[in-house]
Amino acid sequence: MNTMESLQKHFFEFIDQSAEVLSSTQTYIQFATILAIYIFAFVLALQLKKRIAWVHDTPEDSCHPIRRLVFNIHRLVFPLIAIILLKFVLVLYEKSAISHWLLSYALGIAMLLFLNQLIERYVSNRVLSKLFKWIALPILFLHLVGLLPEIVAALESVRIEVGNIELSAYGLARVIIFGTFLFWFGRASNQFGQDVIRKQTDFDVPTKEVLAKLFEVILFTAVGLILINVMGINLTALAVFGGALGVGLGFGLQSIASNFISGIIILLDRSITVDDYIEFDDSCKGYVREFKMRYATLETFDGKFIMVPNEKFISETFTNWSHKDMKQRFRVDFSVAYKTDIRQLVEIIKSVVAEHPQVISGEDIPFEERPDCEIDSFGDSGVNMFVEFWMYGVDDGKNRVGGDLLLMIFEALRKHDIEIPFPQREVKILNEQGGVR
Repeated sequence: MNTMESLQKHFFEFIDQSAEVLSSTQTYIQFATILAIYIFAFVLALQLKKRIAWVHDTPEDSCHPIRRLVFNIHRLVFPLIAIILLKFVLVLYEKSAISHWLLSYALGIAMLLFLNQLIERYVSNRVLSKLFKWIALPILFLHLVGLLPEIVAALESVRIEVGNIELSAYGLARVIIFGTFLFWFGRASNQFGQDVIRKQTDFDVPTKEVLAKLFEVILFTAVGLILINVMGINLTALAVFGGALGVGLGFGLQSIASNFISGIIILLDRSITVDDYIEFDDSCKGYVREFKMRYATLETFDGKFIMVPNEKFISETFTNWSHKDMKQRFRVDFSVAYKTDIRQLVEIIKSVVAEHPQVISGEDIPFEERPDCEIDSFGDSGVNMFVEFWMYGVDDGKNRVGGDLLLMIFEALRKHDIEIPFPQREVKILNEQGGVR
């Protein structure tokens, strides 16, 4: 019976408090204030959207990254303005000692919704998005209702001591949460920053690559230092320990350090840049697509990507086919019979080669850059000829100009009844007396 009386007492107290709140003028004033703030924030956000041309149309993937950022941010302007105004009014209410419980709840809900929208817009990875929603939103809620300090104190009380090392549940959770956030933030910021740098038209490609690499190094160094600070490691002690550790790791990590420094040297001396066609002496060749801290990526004509250590560009000899000028000279070899009129053949081949659209030719072209046909040597079966020509790009992959010219030369030789030689052998049969049959 006492229990029933206690429940009835609490129930009637709740009814009385609710009636008092609903009958209070301050409740309706707060409700009207919240409604006015949301209407004002919505109108202001709408006016800003009309004045900013970048947010009218959905940006394409190839557009400037800042435009994509502005397009996504404009969707958060309305809740952000509402939060700022709610916080401002809440401070005024607190200083005036006026009841503000409804404003506090409204501010908390607005912040939760804003954080949820922030995760939806900027965290594209589904796993990380779910992780942030299940961790960041509850933490913010506990902070708003004032329960977070008690939970932190409870987690700190759960400790494990291993020698001189103390591990607490709070420290472990803090490292996991902040480590995950810093990992995502570092990757997202690095991608955005490098996209912005590479979109700058005032810099040439090597300068962009140097700035992009320096930005990546500085960003991840800062992220690493923040994470170390979150883990509670003393940076002064770490500096002393790092000096001794660096000597030991120097021998094991010298290859990584060498590749990193080689990458910086390559970008600074501008011997290689993106889209250059590189060929090493060991037949490794392809277009340079990107530079990383440890390696460069070469794309071959058959769709393969070769990861070449940066040190290889410093220590080995290679050919940069497009370093200064995309114009290159190539050669195609063929043979004709000895009975061929070589002077007439030379003129025929020159005119045939000049017809190819990618071959540089014409009266306005310097004589030394026009197609040229010459004798290479006298072979066993015929005269070995070659034709030299200039073109833009590399004679490989999509630009198989050499193959096209061989077909055109073959058709021209058949059209003019010019014989293509092939090895011939004379066979003699000896009889028993040594004579020839």
